[in-house]
Amino acid sequence: MTDSEALRWTSIADLVGNHPDAPVALIGAGLNERSLTPGRCDLGPKAFRAVLPRFSTYDVETGTELTTRVHDAGDVALKGVSPADGFAPVRDAAAAQGARGLTVLVGGNNAITRPGVHALGLQRVGLLTLDAHFDLRDTDQGLTNGNPVQALLEDGLAGERISQVGLAPFANTKRAHDKAKAAGISVRTARDCRDQGLATVVGQELWRLSALCEAIYVDFDIDVIDRSQWPASPGARPGGVSAQAFFDATRVIGAHAKVKAVDLTEYDPSLEIGDLGSLTAGRWFCELLAGFEGR
Repeated sequence: MTDSEALRWTSIADLVGNHPDAPVALIGAGLNERSLTPGRCDLGPKAFRAVLPRFSTYDVETGTELTTRVHDAGDVALKGVSPADGFAPVRDAAAAQGARGLTVLVGGNNAITRPGVHALGLQRVGLLTLDAHFDLRDTDQGLTNGNPVQALLEDGLAGERISQVGLAPFANTKRAHDKAKAAGISVRTARDCRDQGLATVVGQELWRLSALCEAIYVDFDIDVIDRSQWPASPGARPGGVSAQAFFDATRVIGAHAKVKAVDLTEYDPSLEIGDLGSLTAGRWFCELLAGFEGR
């Protein structure tokens, strides 16, 4: 029987390939240099692609089958490249996919967020981050994974067009918080997300940003997830959001018509416990596509 499921099923990996006319694009952006905590985020894109065959295209909870094809645009060459030198290659790779409905960058550390935002056009874009950290460290010592939001403010992105969700206590400084408030950034803490629900908070911030900008870029810094459920980022802390809340919020984000590009950052496969990290990243992608199909 040619349609037997005895040995395999139709997987998410079957949707990803050389599909020039696909509405979604995937780009590997394994930038790793100048990470404040040394690690191997450069391994993220390979581990992410390798896990996709383990996910079927069928969502038993909704009774729907994912069918959206994804064009795999390959990896940006970033081995040994600094955030400053990697800016133009990442920006240009993302901008080249700008005609699609959604571009997905898989990192790599959080330094890929700045060029990803620039790819959408700084004067028309809003930024939503799901992150335990402000990423507002000073830039006087150069670009790192700890200052992409600060760098974007210095580039001219208006603070009111930035929403930061999931910020963790005792993982940030008063100086960073003061910077955010002075810039007009919307700050939503991890407690806000627990009390109101992450998907609800994300929906509120998407609504706020959509009134201010033509396109929205979303940074999924995966260390926003509670460390007990997500050990594969050095910055993940106890008390973060649950993996399920992260998935639910991802589907809301994927469904929003103004979300034109997203990234997944700070996934370090060298910190895996079993295959928890790759399976979480793979499920995130499924939820993103499910949301996109609901547009």
